[in-house]
Amino acid sequence: MNLMWRVGEVTVTRVEESVIPLRPELLLPDLANELIERERPWVDPYFDDQGRIRLSIHSFVVVSDGITIVIDTCVGGAPERPLPGDPAFLDRLDEAVPGGLNAVDVVLCTHLHFDHVGWNTVVTDGVRVPTFPNARYLFGRVDWETLADHDREGVADTCIQPIIDAGSARFVDTDHRLTGEVRLVATPGHTPGHVSVLIESSGESALITGDTAHSPIQFAHPELAATPFDADSEQAADTRRRLVDRYADTDTLVLGTHFPPPTAGRLVRRGAAAATFSTLR
Repeated sequence: MNLMWRVGEVTVTRVEESVIPLRPELLLPDLANELIERERPWVDPYFDDQGRIRLSIHSFVVVSDGITIVIDTCVGGAPERPLPGDPAFLDRLDEAVPGGLNAVDVVLCTHLHFDHVGWNTVVTDGVRVPTFPNARYLFGRVDWETLADHDREGVADTCIQPIIDAGSARFVDTDHRLTGEVRLVATPGHTPGHVSVLIESSGESALITGDTAHSPIQFAHPELAATPFDADSEQAADTRRRLVDRYADTDTLVLGTHFPPPTAGRLVRRGAAAATFSTLR
């Protein structure tokens, strides 16, 4: 079942591709089991009983000002990906989008890693074409210009270039505004041009994190880095501290791009630049 939230006049729907149990050393190498157990009372939904991170792969469908936006397109169908995609995901996404995939106006990738761009394209008659034929695809200009430095899975050829060839790509800055209620926020570190998405509508707000945090425990311990995948782990830690400073003890809803259900919560300050994650149930 999809999860849905309303932020003022904006709706946000989570559409899941998969949830994968991942040993911490594969993603957050400095995360010790003792730390997980110490934080267990509040991180419990996001770790299994063996101390593995429950890593969710999902898209958010945002409807704002009559514009339908898909944020991040998960792993996709390319067989060489490090994680398996689920072909049935597109059916679930089609059902979740008012009017189906053809009605999507904008596709936004928070960054250009394989698990955020995979369903940008599909193969039709042996050719890769845009999955969302009527959408503008928004890619960060900085991430595109630096992609050659960190494209380990070859996403440029399979997930970006076909969009450019179709004339559907737009390269945007890290402060780009999508609608009057939805804009990008620069959150660099995981990639050079990484962005999060800020929704502000009728006095309410929400932040879609992208990969600023793969697990809520990183807000309590910002120094915990996704070292195998970060472009600049120190900068990524500084970004988490900045988000804590800005959003802790506020009413801003935080929607984790890799957080499994219940996915949403609010940051509660703990110390100078750290916060626990109060899950919205």
